[in-house]
Amino acid sequence: EGSCCTAARHQLSVKETHTRAQHRRETNEQKLFKIASELLHTEKAYVARLNLLDQVFCAKLMEEANKGTFPVDVVKNIFSNISSINAFHSQFLLPDLEKRMGEWESTPRIGDILQKLTPFLKMYAEYVRNFDNAMELLKQWTDRSPQFKATIQEIQSQEACGCLTLQHHMLEPVQRVPRYEMLLKDYLKKLPQDDPDRQNSEKSLEIIATAATHSNSALRKSENLKKLMEIYEMLGEEEDIVNPSNEFIKEGHILKLAARNTSAMERYLFLFNNMLLYCVPKFSLGGTKYTVRTRIGIDGMKVLETTNEDYPHTFQVSGKERTLELQASSEQNKADWIKAFRKTIEIFQQKNESFKNALKDVEEVSNAELGKRAPRWIRDNEVTMCMKCKESFNALTRRRHHCRACGYVVCWKCSDNKVALEYDGNKMNKVCRDCLSILSGETRAEGKKKGILEIEAAQFTDSSIMCGFLQYCEKTKPWQKVWCVIPEKECLVLYLYGAPQDVKAQCTIPLLGYSVDDSARPTDPPACFRLSQSKSIHNFAADTEELKQRWLKVIRVAVTGEVPGYPLTNGGNANTMDNNNTQEAGTDTS
Repeated sequence: EGSCCTAARHQLSVKETHTRAQHRRETNEQKLFKIASELLHTEKAYVARLNLLDQVFCAKLMEEANKGTFPVDVVKNIFSNISSINAFHSQFLLPDLEKRMGEWESTPRIGDILQKLTPFLKMYAEYVRNFDNAMELLKQWTDRSPQFKATIQEIQSQEACGCLTLQHHMLEPVQRVPRYEMLLKDYLKKLPQDDPDRQNSEKSLEIIATAATHSNSALRKSENLKKLMEIYEMLGEEEDIVNPSNEFIKEGHILKLAARNTSAMERYLFLFNNMLLYCVPKFSLGGTKYTVRTRIGIDGMKVLETTNEDYPHTFQVSGKERTLELQASSEQNKADWIKAFRKTIEIFQQKNESFKNALKDVEEVSNAELGKRAPRWIRDNEVTMCMKCKESFNALTRRRHHCRACGYVVCWKCSDNKVALEYDGNKMNKVCRDCLSILSGETRAEGKKKGILEIEAAQFTDSSIMCGFLQYCEKTKPWQKVWCVIPEKECLVLYLYGAPQDVKAQCTIPLLGYSVDDSARPTDPPACFRLSQSKSIHNFAADTEELKQRWLKVIRVAVTGEVPGYPLTNGGNANTMDNNNTQEAGTDTS
């Protein structure tokens, strides 16, 4: 009897073990099915986004471009090869996945289907390479063309967009390949070693993972861009937030100590690599939003710890635009803010110093050391025209190139030369015409004398009474962002450049005799003022009212024929004026 009981218990144990193993296998199969289902579900959503980009955004903008409102090539360059990507997913990959999930019981596998994706990953490489350029074009033409901006806003207001911006939707293809990689890795963890789908899945993962590395670098930028777009929406579409050059650093609630009384007011700060947004909270049905009260540039900013008997955890942020005395929620919160500010200021100063020295370094290289050591490159976004022939750049026929000898930004015509450079192991490199002549020993004919407009902006900026970005509009032309300079040597002339490193001004305005008007008109943007003489009217708009007043202070003296007073520091840069000049505008009492 005892042996019978033992045998029965053993048989029961084996049966339970078999049942548990069977349960684990069933659970694993369910997990594989769940992953495959998630792949199909996300693919359907992805194809819907692709259709929105291709058939709605791109089609509508192309339709408007064909009317001559803005260039067709701009739309093509923004959307790159999105039509090809959309066609592949909607006509091939999605139907294959839908069919497979319908026959999962007999054919439980996805590796063979994803392997069909791998030859088409080159399309994603092209899209990712173009992504930064697409974002820059999108920003430029949203600022430049009211109809371009209106078309995008009209589509974004549709229910199909889900209250998301075009930039949000354009991130989808960048994010999709890493998503395939993640799902495949999870799928392979659950897949038995001897499963017939394992070989196809491993091969697919190998190729997809390689492609994902390219997307991941773009994703790091896109995560920052996503945050910028969130802030853009929180601030009621504040200008110049969604910009690839902007980098989000820190945000948070803070208290502002008023100068005229002892109250502390609730405020909110957004810190970026180049500016601080000082905001006032407002409440709406869509959640907390913010209104920008002041922009303070990082250039010239100082942060000091302060002691206040009535208010603990205080510190002071002093910028060119205004000075703020702030109260943190705790000593640790105060330390975190001060650390973030000081680190941001340090990095900004390092980059700014490199930028200021760039042209000087280029000049040194362009003499005895030309070709013997690598030059510093002028940044693309610091010029709007070729630094040799002075023709304006555009996205297609005249794109930016760098001379590998001097570092200047030039067009393809001016860089269509190659010469061996010593610093690069005597390999052939693209150089501009001037460097080719020097390196090859050719003598060049003396150039004609520079005209009044052909003076480099950088030469004026370092010795100017006032300089900085303003929005500019003449007559019925659209508003555009320009770099304005009132030089020390020609203090009665306002020079307008496309960017701080342009080698030729767009125009000059002799200020003597002009009348200045800063009265508000219904159609004008905020912080606007006008210069007029006879039938000539020039409209300007500053980023802030404080900045506008600093420009007017200088211009109102210049139009009388007198020499404007010099700023106390930094050569008069509008972004580096000393706080003493604007102390009356630097106290927040609201």
